[in-house]
Amino acid sequence: MREEIHSKVLILGAGPAGYTAAIYAARANLDPMMVCGPEPGGQLTTTTEVENYPGFPKGITGPEMMEEFREQAERFGTRLIYDLGLEADLSRRPFRIVGDSAVYTGDTLIIATGASAKWLGLPNEQRLRLSGGGVTACATCDGAFYRDMDVAVIGGGDTAMEEASFLTRMCRTVHLIHRRDSFRASKIMQKRVFENPKIVVHWNRELVDVLGDNKVTGVRLQDPNTGVQEEIPLSGVFLAIGHQPNSVIFNGQLDMDELGYLKVTPGSTATRVPGVFACGDVADKVYRQAVSAAGTGCMAAIDAERWLAEHG
Repeated sequence: MREEIHSKVLILGAGPAGYTAAIYAARANLDPMMVCGPEPGGQLTTTTEVENYPGFPKGITGPEMMEEFREQAERFGTRLIYDLGLEADLSRRPFRIVGDSAVYTGDTLIIATGASAKWLGLPNEQRLRLSGGGVTACATCDGAFYRDMDVAVIGGGDTAMEEASFLTRMCRTVHLIHRRDSFRASKIMQKRVFENPKIVVHWNRELVDVLGDNKVTGVRLQDPNTGVQEEIPLSGVFLAIGHQPNSVIFNGQLDMDELGYLKVTPGSTATRVPGVFACGDVADKVYRQAVSAAGTGCMAAIDAERWLAEHG
């Protein structure tokens, strides 16, 4: 039988949102316990340089930043447990999360499980992504590293249109690559792309390989109808084929939108289950930034503190 471990504030996920919630909850003497999940540090662990987070004027790597978050959370007494949440039971208090190694219960639950960018799964895509060699899924985070360079954006939805338009502010040319002959993005977003002279649209093209040993030097594309391939020299590849919120264990228990993002009460982090709060990218499909995730993590801790005070 699995050991059962209890806390006043149970935090699921260890990215900027979860760590910030832990810092605030620990300083309020709420004995937070954090179940870190499969990727402690979240998406920032695969980000080489972070230059847009306040307080780091010289920049910092994503893993270094998350290590500092962790040290700060532990300094105030957060219990960190390296386990994966497999099942959730929010039907009664204390709330229960079944992990690989134990069962974790909490008088309140803060969900900070984040979202994962979708990837194509190409070997060179993953190798150059993990090594910081020029494959990424966030133009806002990494676009500044490609000033006056040629880059590619892969996708055909609103996110791809937004990323491509944003990148034209600093890049020389943005190649927008889509596997079909029409975009699924909104008409207004398409109009902005078509009217931007720095964006070159490549219809009916699939990304089949990312070129380069240590750094991206180009992409290999293929026409899905004819099989004909071509190569385009460039310096960066931005995947914009969507994100998947890590919310599956809460299916049927919490309100979600059609993509799986958790719904919260506007102006708070409260979900429809009293005592359960959601913060960070699992509830945010718009901004998806470390600083905004940290802000909602702070909100979730304060919401949990007030809820505990009101309910004894």
